[in-house]
Amino acid sequence: MSKNNNTRQQQRSTFRNYQYLFIAAAVATAIAGIVHLYMPLSHPRMLGNLPIAVFFLGSGIAQIFWILPMIKKWGRRWYYIGIAGNIAFIVLYVITRFPGNPVNGRGGDVDAIDMICELAQVAYISITAVILAKERSIKIVDKEQLR
Repeated sequence: MSKNNNTRQQQRSTFRNYQYLFIAAAVATAIAGIVHLYMPLSHPRMLGNLPIAVFFLGSGIAQIFWILPMIKKWGRRWYYIGIAGNIAFIVLYVITRFPGNPVNGRGGDVDAIDMICELAQVAYISITAVILAKERSIKIVDKEQLR
């Protein structure tokens, strides 16, 4: 019984040690969301193009919303969806930098604000991947204890 209690305490300690990752992932998605919300305001011509403005506002709201699944630890499904969404945003960004692209037909410029957003998205993906790996290793330890 004492060995079982020690193992559970170690698991709790390990779990506490990576709690900061949930906060870091939430901050990363918040930064990307804020940048997406800022984009239509910083580029007045975007406001004239309703589909693009709606895209940026919608993606910003989605990324701000994604703070909740991270802080509240909603689970693996939510983390995978967040990773997939951010990968999609990155792929879309890269595609729209090339001339003649299928999205808008012209290559976009790259600026510092874009890089902040892209780096925040990469950070979210990386941090969330670490969370998933740590949760998986904790669950494996739990399974070994049941034997």
